[in-house]
Amino acid sequence: MSRPGERNDGRKGREFGRKTGFRPKASTAADEWIWGWHAVEAALANPRRGAPVRLLATPERARQLEARFGRIGGLEVVDAQVVARALPQGAVHQGIALRPGPLPEVDLAGFVARPGAVLLMLDQVTDPQNVGAILRSAAAFGAAGVILQERHAPRLSGALAKAAAGAVDAVPIARAVNLSRALEQLGEAGWRSVGLAGQAERTLAEVLSGEPVVLVLGSEGEGVRRLVAEHCDTLARIPMPGGFESLNVSAAAAVALYETVRHAT
Repeated sequence: MSRPGERNDGRKGREFGRKTGFRPKASTAADEWIWGWHAVEAALANPRRGAPVRLLATPERARQLEARFGRIGGLEVVDAQVVARALPQGAVHQGIALRPGPLPEVDLAGFVARPGAVLLMLDQVTDPQNVGAILRSAAAFGAAGVILQERHAPRLSGALAKAAAGAVDAVPIARAVNLSRALEQLGEAGWRSVGLAGQAERTLAEVLSGEPVVLVLGSEGEGVRRLVAEHCDTLARIPMPGGFESLNVSAAAAVALYETVRHAT
């Protein structure tokens, strides 16, 4: 996470968009697929999802599916080339791909504050691989959930779902239009918010007290934005005695989750 404490009012990105005509990439059918055994298995096992839209598997994977779930209606047994043609180029599909039913997201009110509970909030973290890895760490450390932005966050499918290795279906996920307002709502519900900022005076270990906490992580380039940081109860840094300035945001999330869970036990 590069300089997570840097503040940004968002004008740079808007100016770039005006000058270049950049628009977010429109979603396509390929964006709706989940691939890889662990991601597909978790989606099929999740009772909150609707019925699969389409399911492709090689003969070997089809036998594994039958052993795991019994007979699955609509399963298409195909060769690996057919699976690959349905997906973005280069997708490592492991012989299985799913267009799943929708995944219901949770409301902020569904996150109940309790001693030791931890939430992650991602402020404009848009790289699918990073978000997937963060979800995987959140599942591993027992996080109560992850909060994403409504607009500046990737789809919960594709490369993100592959990197998450099933965590998309294991970790409750909420989306918020306004992260600052979301922090206010969570604060009213008993959560304490800690923004990770490389220039903060105190370390994460120094500010943790075992109470329910929201860890706020910013994008790799800009860090936690100014207004979001101002709505955090406190800012904290991950100490780096090796002298290196930054961590990848997914690595920072894993370290922060470990430190938070350690203080809660």
